[in-house]
Amino acid sequence: MYLGTKLDDDDNMKYNEAEILKKIGEYIESTYTEHYSTDKAGFQVQDMLRHLNIDKDFCQANAIKYLCRYGKKNGKNKMDLYKAVHYIVLLLDSENNENKA
Repeated sequence: MYLGTKLDDDDNMKYNEAEILKKIGEYIESTYTEHYSTDKAGFQVQDMLRHLNIDKDFCQANAIKYLCRYGKKNGKNKMDLYKAVHYIVLLLDSENNENKA
């Protein structure tokens, strides 16, 4: 299963993962209007970080930051969890791209 797929009725996930992944996908999609560039071809800070080969450390550190912040700033703010997952997704993408090279 991946983001955007619909689970069949006979799927055995019991912790509401499909709905959570759907919400994460919606959150990530919404961030593209909040960045310096609003289209996929435009410049993003993440592009510069990848070019400098420091994106993995940046993503990992930010994921940790948001996980540690959860429950401390604005209570148990789910946005901190969504942000942490987004940085993990970016880290996974960077790992996948490196393995293709």
